Amino acid sequence: MDIYHLLELQSHNIDTARISIIIPVLNEAINIKQAVASTQPSTNVEVIVVDGGSNDGTAEIAESLGVKLISAPRGRAYQMNAGALAASGEILLFLHADSRLPAEFDIMVRTALQQRGVVAGAFALRIDAQLWSLRLVEWGVNWRSRFLQMPYGDQAIFLTKEIFYRIGKFPELPIMEDLELVQRLRRTGGITIIAVPILTSARRWLKNGVFQTTLTNQIIIVAYLLGVSPKQIISWFRR
Repeated sequence: MDIYHLLELQSHNIDTARISIIIPVLNEAINIKQAVASTQPSTNVEVIVVDGGSNDGTAEIAESLGVKLISAPRGRAYQMNAGALAASGEILLFLHADSRLPAEFDIMVRTALQQRGVVAGAFALRIDAQLWSLRLVEWGVNWRSRFLQMPYGDQAIFLTKEIFYRIGKFPELPIMEDLELVQRLRRTGGITIIAVPILTSARRWLKNGVFQTTLTNQIIIVAYLLGVSPKQIISWFRR
């Protein structure tokens, strides 16, 4: 079955499809409650927290919240693939632990995936801090996402399970797994961006500075697109 017939078939079932929200975590005790809370209220949704070996009580907190908790080898790609394997939903949504979904996200996700030719989607980005420099970062991210169809993982990428396995899951790389997944999706069909933003923590920008963090991110992306291996990129920045 080609991709267009597959999309036509799945669009008839999206209205009632279950959404599996997969949250990879590693020492996210501070954030996990709010991340899970942002998934409610919603209809026909399951939440799967995938722990990569936390030692700060993250797993215990997640378990107390009544979500499905599983363990996986440390690494976001490994954890998200494990979550997808455990998911019962027809739609997969990958949520970072320091991000918050908007109200009625479930309705918006199902509606987005019914658009003709769309294979996946993500949300616009809003960063949780009142700095003008972060407004510029948001503008750049949202422009890139909408016009180049290149959202990243902190924008809560979503797609059907059928498409996820058809393109080969997340590549099990130490970094850039979200960019590689998006590249595969772009070769398959359209990626839609929901205008209502997801709210993500400013912690990584505040820790190292907005300019330095943004510059580092762009260097990593360009290096990866030029064919530099993720292991080599990591070694540069560790030094």
